[in-house]
Amino acid sequence: MAGHSHSANIAVRKGKQDAVRAKLFSKLSRYIMIAARNGGPDPETNLRLRYAIDKARAVSMPRDNIERAVKKGSGELAGDTMEELSYEGFGPGGVCIFVDSLTDNRNRTNGEVRKIFERGGGNMGGPGCVGYLFDRKGLFIIDAVGADEDALMNLALEAGADDLSRQGDVFEILCDPTLFSQVQEALTQAKVAMKSAEVVLLPKTPTDVDVETGKKIVKLMDLLDDHDDVQAVWSNAILTAEMME
Repeated sequence: MAGHSHSANIAVRKGKQDAVRAKLFSKLSRYIMIAARNGGPDPETNLRLRYAIDKARAVSMPRDNIERAVKKGSGELAGDTMEELSYEGFGPGGVCIFVDSLTDNRNRTNGEVRKIFERGGGNMGGPGCVGYLFDRKGLFIIDAVGADEDALMNLALEAGADDLSRQGDVFEILCDPTLFSQVQEALTQAKVAMKSAEVVLLPKTPTDVDVETGKKIVKLMDLLDDHDDVQAVWSNAILTAEMME
């Protein structure tokens, strides 16, 4: 099924995070901690932890950092009590913004995220104001060069994926987030090289914006992503390379 390329928009956040490695390690450590706390320290039985560790390894996070985060999350080492929070609101041009965060101080993070929304030309709304306009999905991005589309489609669907589509020079595979590890394992076993593999929030109805508005949206997303407690920022705006410059 052809459609809007999700990988282009996701590049906004990934490019920003990859450029600030120390901050990225801190965010991933928190994600590992809460995964271990909620599902236990064994990645073989805790698929969310396995996904978190895979993300950390993908950006060369040191093994000691990963192990320390697992131990803190499982209670083996002392650590801060983290809680997952989501923030919803509107950015420039009225586009929808959704923020995933992990924090050890709800009141501090609430106030700081609200100020960032305002500083970036948006406003934070109440829970549920835009969340219903997004779907949480597993997304795999695979280089289309040299790939057999039919074979890849069969492999993905047999593993439980919902869909495969070609978007320019890549294939995008979507799946239910609960099946993320299952689809990832099938691709790995088949030696399919993945450019990206993560659980993301996708807009049900992507929205076109003009260049100037798009630049303001990217700026707001950058400001939010720079916050230590923010794990990911999502928007329903269709953002182009020109807007990201």
